[in-house]
Amino acid sequence: MKTWTCLLLFLLTGCASVRYEAPRIEGLFQDTAFAAPSEPVGAGDLFTLSPEMQAYLRSAAFATHLRKKGSENGLVDALYSKGDLMLEYESSITRTAAQTYAARSGNCLSLVIMTAAFAKELGMKVRYNHVFVEENWTRNGALYLVSSHVNLSLGQRSDDLLRGSNLTRTLTIDFLPPDEASKFHSRELEETDIIAMYMNNRAAEALVQNRVDDAYWWARAALTQQPALGQAYNTLGVIYQRKGELVQAERVFLAVLAREPENVVVMQNLVPVLNRLGKQQEAAAMTARIAQIEPNPPFKFFNEGMLALEHGEFAAAKALFTREVKRAPYNDEFHFWLAVACLRLGDAKQAREQLALAYDTSTRRDNKEVYSAKLAYLRSLHSQYGNGQTAFH
Repeated sequence: MKTWTCLLLFLLTGCASVRYEAPRIEGLFQDTAFAAPSEPVGAGDLFTLSPEMQAYLRSAAFATHLRKKGSENGLVDALYSKGDLMLEYESSITRTAAQTYAARSGNCLSLVIMTAAFAKELGMKVRYNHVFVEENWTRNGALYLVSSHVNLSLGQRSDDLLRGSNLTRTLTIDFLPPDEASKFHSRELEETDIIAMYMNNRAAEALVQNRVDDAYWWARAALTQQPALGQAYNTLGVIYQRKGELVQAERVFLAVLAREPENVVVMQNLVPVLNRLGKQQEAAAMTARIAQIEPNPPFKFFNEGMLALEHGEFAAAKALFTREVKRAPYNDEFHFWLAVACLRLGDAKQAREQLALAYDTSTRRDNKEVYSAKLAYLRSLHSQYGNGQTAFH
């Protein structure tokens, strides 16, 4: 079990950071420290339509959608109506267009890529957007992950333009609820940004699976593709940290901080590196600086709640988990552990409510299955014994 914590700027839902003057990538790569990748690393087939996708485009059902609703709305209706493909949002894996279609599920970036692939095949103009939503933090083992959001806008098909239609009309497709999506500003991205984000996601997902060598090559590819993708440098630094290449990790993190001096995520990743390099004074100074910038970082109350739970202080744990739920209501893990604290206090009714919220807010199929099973267990006990105290198995 590692004693240090990584905070990794990871794009579970596919996202972007604001462009900035990129560090010189020469000298930041150390290929000799890593084994060759175990899989092909690249994005040559990212937008390629599979034979099954081509067949769907030629199908009578797809033609009906376009005829009834027009090109852009017809494409959206064909892909995301409940009648045809039954696509689902699932945050754990970033897929190519063909993989997303085959799995009928994907995270935000995967769904954007698949939709763009169909739209480009139909001759539509595609525009990608980074949406400035509030950061969403999750955790996987020792890695703390933060995600943001992308969507896309479709222009008209070229044959529509020849008929003299309104050239400025576009349709924005977002995987947030409409009332949520309309609240946020966005910034247009290049397709090179989307490709680099895909590669950075693959790097982070490889890290979660402890495939550090593969993670390196994906992060390297992301930075080669788009040197201005800020979060990929942080990913690279975490990879060096995991590999034990601490001097190189420090070099990468410092290169980012030279251009983003208040990047708290990078600073938090640098602190344990400095400690392991014997630079305790520098680590302490940076820790103090982090506290000034962000006195209550993500997961602060959650970690304190877990400690209280471990010590049997269930009321304190409930209060701390409640604070995290208030500032991050879409984090299923917070709802789950609040349910545990409620159950330890004998409040099975509130425990069931929080478990239901954990299920509703989860974006991972495996977590949903766990929450569903525990919720069914609690409901069965309630039907037998009422609101008596029990425990999760």
